[in-house]
Amino acid sequence: MDEMTESPLPLVGAERPTLKTIAAATGLAIATVSRALKDAPDIGEETKRRVRETALRLGYRQNRAAVRLRTGKTNVIALLLSTESDVMNHTSKLLYSIADALRGTAYHLVVMPFFRDQDPMDPVRYIVETESADGIILNQTKPDDPRIRYLAEHHIPFATHGRTDMGFEHPYFDYDNETFGRLAVQALAERQRRHVYIIAPPRNHMYARHMIMGASQEAAARGMRFELAEGVTSDSSADDIETAVAQRFSDTAPDAIIAGSTTSAIAAVAGAERAGLQIGKNLDVVSKEAIRLLHRFRKEMIVVQEDVGRAGSFLARALIAAIEGRAPDEGQALEVPQASDFRTGN
Repeated sequence: MDEMTESPLPLVGAERPTLKTIAAATGLAIATVSRALKDAPDIGEETKRRVRETALRLGYRQNRAAVRLRTGKTNVIALLLSTESDVMNHTSKLLYSIADALRGTAYHLVVMPFFRDQDPMDPVRYIVETESADGIILNQTKPDDPRIRYLAEHHIPFATHGRTDMGFEHPYFDYDNETFGRLAVQALAERQRRHVYIIAPPRNHMYARHMIMGASQEAAARGMRFELAEGVTSDSSADDIETAVAQRFSDTAPDAIIAGSTTSAIAAVAGAERAGLQIGKNLDVVSKEAIRLLHRFRKEMIVVQEDVGRAGSFLARALIAAIEGRAPDEGQALEVPQASDFRTGN
């Protein structure tokens, strides 16, 4: 039976386009149209393109309820995101890249937020118990992450932006924050800085462990003082970070800051400047970013690009492979920064 669909701008009295409608418009068999829309490997790319363009022109949309009844699948991928994430930079790029990777596939993206005062397990349990998605992408992983253990125990396909330390393999894409921390300290040492102050991610996150380890070990090897920000993390509000930095840098201040996110870097610069310091003169700041912004804010900052677009695309492909029960081209990947990537805007 054809899956009935709704046009984005339905006309009164107009028939809703079906697979049969697309077949008639393209001169292809209904079965061929159906398989082309599902990205079947035995259908040629030119045929897929023609079918998708015709479907778009006609306003065809799959009826998810019909798909679920027939196949047991929702064709939905859920992205779990903390509301404390770096929305203006990191998260927006991740969202775009995942959505872009799903274009032309049978899958649709939904975003499930969770809040500071909420159990992170709540949205995971909801998706699993209601069977509202075929697979899940999540980030801000913990070394022993109960969300991942739960998904593995319930045999739900998932992929993570970040690694774990749980003793079993799973699809992930990660940025090498240990190398980032080490190279950030090296860049500061080259500028004769001696006291590093780091605004790290929340300590229970895996990437915080990596970043702190790399930076602290490199600082110790170079005889530099290493200090973790107290009371704030890179996920704290900009106001809290600015206030904490302004207070800490008001007397006997460190001469270098490593910020774990774009938002925390901007807030840290604002706080340091409130305390009377000048970036590039008596203070250097290192941060990473997903969207080019920081050098427009202060060109003296030392910035490295994190390819979150690559991460989102990789995670989408790896998760689709897991959902469909086939081996991915790659199941795990690590982006490793290089010393030459750390640049000022001068």
